[in-house]
Order: sequence, then C-alpha cells, then structure tokens
Amino acid sequence: MKPYRAQLMVCGGTGCVSNKSYIIKKALEQEIKKQGLEDEIHVETGGCFGFCAQGPMMIVEPEGILYQSLTEKDIARLVEEHLIKGKPLKEKVFSPPEEKPPVPKVSDLDFFNYQRIIALRNRGIINPEKIDEYIAHDGYTALAKALTSMTPEEVIQEVKDSGLRGRGGAGFPTARKWELTKASGNGEKYVVCNADEGDPGAYMDRSIIESDPHSVLEGMAIGARAIGASQGFVFIRHEYPIALETLNKAIEQARQYGLLGEDIFGTGFNFDVYVYRSAGAFVCGEETALLASMEGQIGEAWPRPPYPAVKGLWDKPTNINNVETWANVPIIIQRGGKWFSEIGTQTSKGTKVFSLVGKINNTGLVEVPMGITMREVIFKIGGGIPDGKQFKSLQIGGPSGGCIPEKLLDLPVDFESLQEAGSMMGSGGMVVMDEDNCMVDVARYFMRFLMDESCGKCTPCREGLIQMYLILDNICNGKADPEDLNLLQKLAEVVQEASLCQLGKTAPNPVLTTMNFFLDEYQEHVNQRRCPAGVCRALVTYEIDPENCNGCAVCVTNCPVGAISGEKKTPHVIDKEKCTSCGFCYDVCKFDAVVRH
Repeated sequence: MKPYRAQLMVCGGTGCVSNKSYIIKKALEQEIKKQGLEDEIHVETGGCFGFCAQGPMMIVEPEGILYQSLTEKDIARLVEEHLIKGKPLKEKVFSPPEEKPPVPKVSDLDFFNYQRIIALRNRGIINPEKIDEYIAHDGYTALAKALTSMTPEEVIQEVKDSGLRGRGGAGFPTARKWELTKASGNGEKYVVCNADEGDPGAYMDRSIIESDPHSVLEGMAIGARAIGASQGFVFIRHEYPIALETLNKAIEQARQYGLLGEDIFGTGFNFDVYVYRSAGAFVCGEETALLASMEGQIGEAWPRPPYPAVKGLWDKPTNINNVETWANVPIIIQRGGKWFSEIGTQTSKGTKVFSLVGKINNTGLVEVPMGITMREVIFKIGGGIPDGKQFKSLQIGGPSGGCIPEKLLDLPVDFESLQEAGSMMGSGGMVVMDEDNCMVDVARYFMRFLMDESCGKCTPCREGLIQMYLILDNICNGKADPEDLNLLQKLAEVVQEASLCQLGKTAPNPVLTTMNFFLDEYQEHVNQRRCPAGVCRALVTYEIDPENCNGCAVCVTNCPVGAISGEKKTPHVIDKEKCTSCGFCYDVCKFDAVVRH
C-alpha cells in the first residue's frame, strides 16, 4: 500500500451520508488535486465513527484530529490551513464545551475515552469496502486458526470460555446454542445472522455492517465450522441500503479471495453466505418469525420447543445470532476466550454496543464494557442533558424495554441488573428523556408501536396490546378513571405471562416500569386531569401573564389557529375556545409571559 503523509478518513455511515459526507469527500479530493497534494494526501471512506451528533465528520491521521459538521464551503480553507500550513482549522475541530484545549484529538475526548472497543474495533480505521484493509488489520486470521489448528469442539470451547452471550436481547450463552445445533444430527445445518434491527432509535447492527462487514462474515464462517454448517444467511432490513450494498461487496470480495466458497484455506471446509432482505416487520426480529419469513411464510412466531437449534430453517438445525455477536467471534478466537472473559462482570462478559439517542448532548454509537453504570454512559460519554434540563428516564432495550429512573442510574449495565429493574439489555437502544417528557405519553408511544407491529397470532398480545394502548390514550386525553390504572396493571401482567413469543412477553415492560417508577404522573393525569410535563394537549391549558407580556406580538404571529389577540405593546390574550394547546406560543415567548397549566 502506498504511504502518504496524511490520510483523511471521511465517515461513510448512514447518518453522515445523509448530511452529504460523500459530497464532502468529493470536494476534498478535488481540492487536494487542485493544490497538487494527491501524492501526499489520501482521502478514504470509513464506516460509522459513532459520534453521530457531529456529522458529517472526518479524521485526519496520523494526527487524530476530528473535524465535525463539515460543509463544502469549509473544504478549501481546511486544506489550505491544515494540510498546507499545518494549522488545524480550530472552529471545525470538535471541542468539548467545558474545555478549550489548543487542538483536541480523538484521544482527548471523553466520548471515546470511556469506551472499550471490540465489536467496533475497525470503525473509522479501514475502508469497509476494501477487503485488503480488513486483512491488513489481522482479518481472517481467526478463521485460518479455526480451520487449520483447532477442532470444532475446541472452537466452541474457546467461545464458552469467553462467556459471550447473545447480543440480540435475551443474552443466551452463544457457545451453548452452538453446542445444541452441533448435537442435532450430522445432516445439513445452517447459520443465520439476524440483521433485522427494528427498534426505534437503534442502529447498532446497521453501523457494524457499514463499518466492518468482514468481521461478521468471518464470525459466521467460524461458527459454521464449529457446528458443521456449509451455508449461512444474513437476514437484513430493506431500509438499510448502505449496509446492504457494503455487505454484498464484502461477500463478493471474500469469494474472490477464496475466503467464502469451497475448500477454504485448502482444508476441505466449504461455506458460503447469502443475503435475504427483510420487508421491515419488527416481529421478524424474533428468531422463529425471522425463519418463517425466510421460508416465504407470514412472519409469525412459532411455539417453542422445538427450538431452531433442533428444527429451524427448512426444518434443519439452525444457529441464529445477531450481527454484534458474530462480530465478536473472530477476536475471541484470535486473542482467546480468557482475554474476553476478563472484561465485564461475573455473568456478563465483554462489551456491549449501544445507540445513545434522545435528550443527550452526544448522540451516537458507543461500545462500553459490561458493568459500566448507566450514569457514566449518559454523563461521561453522552455529555449529559442539553440546555441544563434535568434527567428523567432512560428507556433501554428497545420498545419492549423498560424506563429506568434517575435513582437507578448507578446500576451496572449487565443482563441481570437490567432485568431486575424491569427492563432488559435488548439489542442495545438507549433513549434518554428529560423533564419535558411525559412518561404516560412515552408508554403510549411504545405501546402504539408494539400494537402495530404485533403479528397477531396469539390472543394475549393481539388483543391485550390494543386494550392497553386504548387505556393509555384515555389517560392522556383526560378520559380515564382511577380503576383504569388497576386494569392497565392487570392487563400488562396477563400479556407478559401468556403471550407466545418474546415480543409479547416483553411488550408490557414500558407500561410496568413507568407505572412502577412514575406512578405519580399516572395519578396526576387521572385524578387531577393534568400532565405535569405539558405534553398531553387535552390536559394542558395556556394563558398570558399580563405583567410579563410586553406586547411584542411574536406569539400572535406564530399561533397556527389565530387564538391570540392584542395590540402591539399591550398585553395579549389567548382565546381558550380557539386554542388547541399546541404550545407554539409557550415555545416562542422570550419573556416567560405564556404560562402553562
């Protein structure tokens, strides 16, 4: 590979691409050529850097300078100042708001320093569309080791020693699942990668594929060797075009290099990977519904047992793991299970990738060691809550996860602790909420999502979620009675106990945890017909305080229904008959004259 004085790694993740990072890359290449620097400076596309709130981004290596929020207009000056004069363009270098170091590097930022990178080990380092770069960073050495110097039993034992548990939600021991599949006869078997990531605000699996697809393919090949499979399938969302394109290129390159196909490494091991595109149903993230969809059937959950490890795809033993689980396998085989097991807690080993979204300063994709507290993730890595607002709740584990209050933020992030709190690890979504969020409305939102996404096969989930949503909707609209709270609680418990699959069994979590930790909000909605967060329109009224109103007329011009009247420089008045409680006047008033009740 040709050496360069500097390499500019432009983020190619979906978030940055939507903010025109491809255009930024092209502008950089043109400007570098214009300045005659093409033999000194190389521009490359990387995967998702993880610091999504600051995109589009670029890292200048080997200096480690991170540029944020770049536009085409910045490029000529950036090349002139940094790449020619050697002076980084400070106003475009990300600096933490509380500190002003001369020119911070990636290594200076808490967002990166508190992370422990394993599954995301190649993000921002390699071009995911170039297999040579993956190989240059020890790619496929683990597969070579598994094929040439380890028996299938030794591969499984190494994974068992690592303590790796499935990163898709339930946390089932990975090696145990492999053992069950391997023991299910000597006939044809399959490995499947579940990339059907449908949680609102979650994009962990998508970003891993966009950043490092070969780690997933290598992990699948190692797993296939361990259980005796010759075919693998990636079930990926239709809504992930960049990840899909990257994955298809990686598969084709691996075939060309003899790393997929027949007689891999001359060992007689045959294995290939094929891609299935998901139509986007949330329930197809559940493994039996996923397999039904792959077979061309309606995406509905199957009763278990038999489990897929015994009778799965086309009635053959099938091992299913999600993207993050497969991405961990190569480095475990490469560095050893003992190394991996020394990270994390007693029962939850290694790291976990989370998408950190919502009311948080540093939105992005993070990978942290198991056992880190939620408080550290939110306030160290995430940079806390914007605009000085108070933290209120953390919804973790996807739409079927629970809402964790501030008093539990010091719980460690591991499978058992989250389950005890009424939530779950899930695939890794973290949605941060502040004082302006209504927890009843949050429960209603997730219940509406789950109600719409239920396959409808079993009565408890199909009917129970609808009734729970209707009760929550009545509460938010001031139409509920106190006994409705008891009914809601009982319904949630029945759905949790009697549903067929994990979607239904975990669907009540948002309701049960918000009722457990924020019952006062429910009671205030029902008993006082008031929403303390001011979110539920039917329970909110607005009026103008004449003492604070200076008659600026900003509220008058912004009211969408013409409910505010008054002459300039005289106090205005809200017509409550016309007012729809949209809150625009409250948001635009700079003098605290609009009062919300």
